[in-house]
Amino acid sequence: MRGAQAWQLEVNPSGDPATLVIALGGRWRIDQHLPAADTLQATLAAPVRQIRFDAGKLSDWDSGLLTFVSGISKSCAARDIAVDNSGLPPGAQRLLAMAAAVPEQKLAARDPGPQGALAQVGSATLEFVHGAPQMLNFLGELVLSLLRLVSGRARFRARDLWLEIEEVGPRALPIVSVISFLVGLILAYLGADQLKLVGAQIFIADLVAIGMVREIGALMTGIIIAGRTGAAFAAQLGTMQVNEEIDAYQTLGISAFDFLVLPRVLALMLMVPLLTLYSAFIGMLAGLLVSLTIFDIGVFEYYTETLRALEFKQFAVGLSKGTVYGAIVAFAGCLRGMQCGRSAEAVGHAATSAVVTAILLITIAASIMTIVYYQLGI
Repeated sequence: MRGAQAWQLEVNPSGDPATLVIALGGRWRIDQHLPAADTLQATLAAPVRQIRFDAGKLSDWDSGLLTFVSGISKSCAARDIAVDNSGLPPGAQRLLAMAAAVPEQKLAARDPGPQGALAQVGSATLEFVHGAPQMLNFLGELVLSLLRLVSGRARFRARDLWLEIEEVGPRALPIVSVISFLVGLILAYLGADQLKLVGAQIFIADLVAIGMVREIGALMTGIIIAGRTGAAFAAQLGTMQVNEEIDAYQTLGISAFDFLVLPRVLALMLMVPLLTLYSAFIGMLAGLLVSLTIFDIGVFEYYTETLRALEFKQFAVGLSKGTVYGAIVAFAGCLRGMQCGRSAEAVGHAATSAVVTAILLITIAASIMTIVYYQLGI
């Protein structure tokens, strides 16, 4: 007993030595400094095989009573002791039944700590083996969605496509401008450091122009878009998974690929090549700045040498790579978003995984396409 109106707790043996009666009285409210469930650990020992609750003297209760009873029930379940809640108030019985009917939410396991090199290789291999079929299945669904688009059977709102184009295109210009300008500066300085040894500083224009248009512009744009847009796609679709919005689309008979994935893929495939051209132009401006301020090369000379160095095939290679990189970023972002679990932690993991997957696939695609173009003489 704790005061005149406080909670009361008594543990009384019944006629059966295997049955224990827990009598509850007074006010069992959360503001009454209620006892913890582990205070009865010593009494839940052999030969006790069942406990019963007696709330005949209970005057008032709230969630504090439910917390105490739930703790006792968990301790009994661990000891294989049966629990009889029939002596509790009817309202408490209903709430306990509802709580038991809802499965416990299972979050992603925490990182257990650093692993050895062999364990990391094994984990990565298993993850790839389990993830490869899912990626191929997602790719197949995406191809079917594109075929439905060509045949005019794809269902999505044109407004959504334009909104995605605005988000991944014009709004990405500031970060693309900054990164491309800095990369152009670095490329010009690195080339000039070697070219000045033979007095061929004028070829800085060739190096920067071909490098930015053919390779670096598309690669840097793809990486920037992977970190900016790929993660956003994964977070958006992952949040929709958590809120069961994608399940609602399926219930209504609407293809989630057509309505959610297809506009995002089309937007990146259309805008990343344009961003690649813009990135190459900004990089060439940075090379011009270095040539003017450091090596005293005139604007007309730099412009003429740039035009002489660039051919149509350089632009074709850069645009083709930009298109492929845009498709890869959209694929990775939408894939991880659709695979997202049902918790807030899973959304963050999906966004991180989307960026890593996109950059890895971009690197692989860049290597393959460079080798293929070299073998073809392009």
